[in-house]
Formats: sequence, C-alpha cells, structure tokens
Amino acid sequence: MKKFIIPLFLMISGAMFSQISIGASPENNNRWTFGGGIGVGFGSQSTFYLQASPRVGYKLTDDLEGGVVGSVSWQTSDYYRSTMFGVGPFLNYYIARTFYLGANYQHYFINYKDKFYDYKMNEEEDALYLGGGYMQRIGNNSFMQIGVMYNVLWKENSSIFSTGLVPNIGFVVGL
Repeated sequence: MKKFIIPLFLMISGAMFSQISIGASPENNNRWTFGGGIGVGFGSQSTFYLQASPRVGYKLTDDLEGGVVGSVSWQTSDYYRSTMFGVGPFLNYYIARTFYLGANYQHYFINYKDKFYDYKMNEEEDALYLGGGYMQRIGNNSFMQIGVMYNVLWKENSSIFSTGLVPNIGFVVGL
C-alpha cells in the first residue's frame, strides 16, 4: 500500500504546483517582491560599520507595494561598540517605474557600549521615514532605488540618530 500512496501523493502535489494561469504573463502571477540594501564603512580610530536591511513586499496593485523591512547594523571603534535592530512596515507607490514615494515605520532596539568609560546603554526608538527617489531598471523585473527619506519623528536633543535625513540605495526584485 505504501508503494502506491507515496507515488500518488507525489504526482498529485507535482500536478498542483505546476499549474500556470493561461493568458497572464509569468511576472503577473507572483506579487511578492524581495530586496534591501547593504552598507559597509570605515573611519578613523579603527571605526568599522556594517549594515543590512532586507525587505519583503507584496504588490497590492501594479503601482502600490506594502511589506515589512528589517534593519541590522553593527559599529565598532577603539572607543565604542553598538548594535541596532529595527523592524517595521513600509508602503511604496511607484510612478511609471521611474520614481517612487515611500513611507517606512521602524522600531529600533539599540545596544551601545562606551569602551573608554565602561558605560552601557539599551534603548528603543521609533522612526517614521517619508520620502522618495529614482528607480533604475537593472534586469527584467529588478530595480535599483536611489532616494532620500526623512524621519519625521526625529528630535535633535533626544534621538540616538545624528540627523533625520537618510539617503538610501537599495535593490528590489519582483516589480
């Protein structure tokens, strides 16, 4: 009986997953998008910076995409070390696949250690980025995005960030 049921299930599942819709182009069948950005930096006092921001989106319409974006960064130098994790939703509106407008909410978890004064700090901070930018096609359904976002929740004297203005470069596959 096992010799009959296992091949039957394999054939049925293979037939189910091999279905395509007739009359629709392959890129219209999948509404999921993937992308993000990576950053690396070096500086004085042995400063090293590494950052990654993966994102997963879903095309709500042909021009509107919503999803979740994450952010992980790690900084170290002779004087301090910090780790920051962020996660939150985003919404992008695409204009003729050449420009985009975006909104991105992030909740950050920050761990900071000052090596010189042996001071440690754990904080959380919210950010709401609004902005937009330019898109350049780099493949069939892949784009590079270059833009500027501004954190409207940024406060000069109480934020962990030095500025509310954030330039960004990222990639999106699936548009």
